[in-house]
Amino acid sequence: MTDPLSSVPSPTLAPAFADGPRLLADVGGTNARFAIETAPGRIELIEVLACASYPSLADALRAYRSSPALAAAGVTQIRHAAIAIANPVVADYVKMTNHHWEFSISALQQECGFDTLLVVNDFSALAYALPHLRDDQKLQVGGGAAQPGTPLGLVGAGTGLGVSGLIPCGDSWTALKSEGGHVTFSPADATEIAILQFAWKEFEHVSAERFLSGVGIELLYRALADHAGQPAEPLVAADIVGRALAGECALCDRVVDTFCAMLGTVAGNLAITLGAQGGVYIGGGIVPRLGARFAASPFRARFEHKGRFVGYLAQVPTWVITADYPAFVGVSAILAERLAAGATAR
Repeated sequence: MTDPLSSVPSPTLAPAFADGPRLLADVGGTNARFAIETAPGRIELIEVLACASYPSLADALRAYRSSPALAAAGVTQIRHAAIAIANPVVADYVKMTNHHWEFSISALQQECGFDTLLVVNDFSALAYALPHLRDDQKLQVGGGAAQPGTPLGLVGAGTGLGVSGLIPCGDSWTALKSEGGHVTFSPADATEIAILQFAWKEFEHVSAERFLSGVGIELLYRALADHAGQPAEPLVAADIVGRALAGECALCDRVVDTFCAMLGTVAGNLAITLGAQGGVYIGGGIVPRLGARFAASPFRARFEHKGRFVGYLAQVPTWVITADYPAFVGVSAILAERLAAGATAR
């Protein structure tokens, strides 16, 4: 699939990179997205590959690099690449939490013939993109106004639950390398206590991600069915959300409301923890699909529901990221910064 990239600023007239095009990737537990950046801000030749279709990340990379679209565009040699991946990156060896891929960064670099290969956490990369989002690439939910020069929070549910933040650092920003999706889940009412008790039957440790993810929606459905004394059908997340949006199932509708409320708790906790008066952004693949249903959900009320800090959080804006491929913007910035630092060192 080759598309113009609606998630980045309009391509500039900047000249092409002197050292050739750069490969960018955003790898999640379900899909791996690839693109080529030919000049600053000019990101194109986007393709989305299903992770399950390839034995390894190297195989998916080879498939993308050998695609007819790249050949037609004359992209043959690529020296520099950067990959954002849904996983902590703390050493050379990466083993994905929500997929079976595992690899050595240095070995992958050698196999692909890259001079430079950066591998970073996907939400750290997405955090770097936040200041570059246009007004039409985000949708505000609730009130509040961003305070300049203050931290930004980021949380997003998809295959897993990603968390990060962007902290002002002089004239630039520093992104947090967080795995906050794995913090212990904190119930906010009696129903959520019952949901937690249901989950304890399956898991010794119940993290926020256990509920705020695709499989988490399915767990919420089973837990709420049990709580209501109803039989649970064998539904997957897409079915549950689809029935809720179509108004076909009261239980599914309650699942979506509960999911959104729980996400509000996590987002509010993040805002207070970081002092994110610049706002909290909601990414990931699930919330954007909810559309207007998310704005009408308990998310914002729960976000502000923090006792003595209600007034504080009422001033913090929350946005849903609606851009198609925002992580490319962030990973491009990280790669450019690394290459610039290397050039300066020389």
